[in-house]
Amino acid sequence: MAGETVITVIGNLVDDPELRFTPSGAAVAKFRVASTPRTFDRQTNEWKDGESLFLTCAVWRQAAENVAESLQRGMRVIVQGRLKQRSYEDREGIKRTVFELDVEEVGPSLRNATAKVAKTSGGGGVQRSAPAVGRPVADDAWAAPEPPF
Repeated sequence: MAGETVITVIGNLVDDPELRFTPSGAAVAKFRVASTPRTFDRQTNEWKDGESLFLTCAVWRQAAENVAESLQRGMRVIVQGRLKQRSYEDREGIKRTVFELDVEEVGPSLRNATAKVAKTSGGGGVQRSAPAVGRPVADDAWAAPEPPF
């Protein structure tokens, strides 16, 4: 939709993703990301951490199941989605406002880690064509152990 605030956050998972299912059967995974800015102080010649941003994130359907299976607490992740603001009253009757992220894309950061990606069979609403009959799996560029160039 027009006018939505799309942001990308790079940070560490605070908790393991929590996978749940709605009454209609849709999967949703919730997790929190902590992002802490670091700056170099030239006077002391050392790195200083700024104030951390903690952001609750929700991802839906097949991506939710993939997140719950692939990511865990402490992992550095890259998360992109729509920033949402929600207001509510707490138990003491105080009005509170929170910011949450409706996740479109999420994955591990490969700055200090490696990952092996395995495609899932679920399409998540995207139509995928079936492989050609008689075509060997070895011809699949994603299945090749090395780049084809």
